[in-house]
Amino acid sequence: MLTFIRRVAVATTLLVFLPFVVSAQDFVWTPGLQRAFSDLQKLKVAPAQQQMARESTANGIRIFLDDYADMLLLATSDDEQAFDRLSDRESDRLDVLKKLDDTSPWQRVMLAEVRLHWAFVKLKFGKEVSASWDVIRAYKLLAENQKRFPNFLPTYKSLGTLHVMIGSVPDNYIWVANLLGLHGNIKQGQDELKGAGQDPVFGREARLIDFMVRAYVLKFTDADEKLLQRFISEHPDNLLLNFFGATIEQKNGHSEQALAYLANRPTGKDYLALPIIENILGDISLQKGEYPSAITHFQQFLATYKGQNFLKDTYYKLFLCYWLGDDRSAGDIASRAYLQKVITVGRTTVESDKAAHKFADTYLKRGASPNQKVLMRARLASDGGFTDSALTYLRPYSEAKFPLTPEKAEYNYRMGRIFQRRNDSDAAIPYLSRALTLSEPDQLSFGATAALQLGYIYKQKNDRTHARSFFQKAISFKRHEYKNSVDNKARAALNE
Repeated sequence: MLTFIRRVAVATTLLVFLPFVVSAQDFVWTPGLQRAFSDLQKLKVAPAQQQMARESTANGIRIFLDDYADMLLLATSDDEQAFDRLSDRESDRLDVLKKLDDTSPWQRVMLAEVRLHWAFVKLKFGKEVSASWDVIRAYKLLAENQKRFPNFLPTYKSLGTLHVMIGSVPDNYIWVANLLGLHGNIKQGQDELKGAGQDPVFGREARLIDFMVRAYVLKFTDADEKLLQRFISEHPDNLLLNFFGATIEQKNGHSEQALAYLANRPTGKDYLALPIIENILGDISLQKGEYPSAITHFQQFLATYKGQNFLKDTYYKLFLCYWLGDDRSAGDIASRAYLQKVITVGRTTVESDKAAHKFADTYLKRGASPNQKVLMRARLASDGGFTDSALTYLRPYSEAKFPLTPEKAEYNYRMGRIFQRRNDSDAAIPYLSRALTLSEPDQLSFGATAALQLGYIYKQKNDRTHARSFFQKAISFKRHEYKNSVDNKARAALNE
């Protein structure tokens, strides 16, 4: 029976890809390249490269897959030396692709994909300007391909993604996008991703991107979570899906589900090493208050990771493990040493590193009150979805027990988020509203995030007037460490 199923699957795959095999001699999806792409999407890079070595280097699909493999290696390792060694390959591959058959709908798609691979990698290595130009050029290639071949589904995987990104640009930057000829909105992008999800080549990737849009740009719902669980269960040998499933669930306060994805992830020598998984496991242990386990995971991450992103964030979390631990004298000495490292290592490209650096700078200059430990324990537990523990930390307190305005604002914000995560929005609203009021004079980040969550609550209640008002209020906060993500989410919600 299994043999029969395998044969049917192989036959079906070949039939599905047949239109692409015969479409143009410069872009041929051979059976070997189909297998290689499938392996790359699972993070099985070495087997894919072995398969690709048997294929013609003049085939545009082979060039694209070689580039895809390099992107995965650089993105998962953050290895600066590897980036310096491989970065010239972008222009070399673009030069070859430009000489291939421009009457094929694949040519501009492959050119755009290579540019987007390197844009993503360059952003990780702090090369924002070069990355931006790659994105702009990729957009123009895909827009041209859409005009020439409007029914060619592979165009819409990346074009839809870019339309979502353009649609979530804050109001004060829209003129820049328009000046550069970039047009699109979130609904348009989502519709295009949905269509691309039916494509036999990029369908799986388009579906994953759609989930990430829902998690990181929009509001991830219970229905989205069920669809994600089904999607991942359909591909048990796919490490990439398990990894992104874990990050999406953790982002949305479902750390137990994230832990389940990581526990069930496929392993073996064929798969790329992902040091960042140790960081995620450390996060979840920290949220649970399991500090020795968290320390072990964070130290393992630092021992195997070669990049500069997430270093500040990791040393900050090691500080938290000792600062929040029971051994006060030893903990204070160790925690301060880790906080000094936050200032001196890594870069501030990602938001978590920015937030870690800001905390370390403030703490080392001013110290922290005992109340901040209570608030931190509640924050970590709530962020992981462990709301019973979070409430246990905060129930003995009231706003009056916190003397400083930022502490009062954080107390109210944490209480509001706890009740919101427990699906008790009526209990959450007064706390979040109070956090917003306390935060506005000094533009504290708690106000921006509270306004965003109030917008979501009123949107769910179908009170569009209040929802719009709170999303606009979230964007109005001028200076805080989470401005990019808050503004993107609020902008996306307004566009809906």
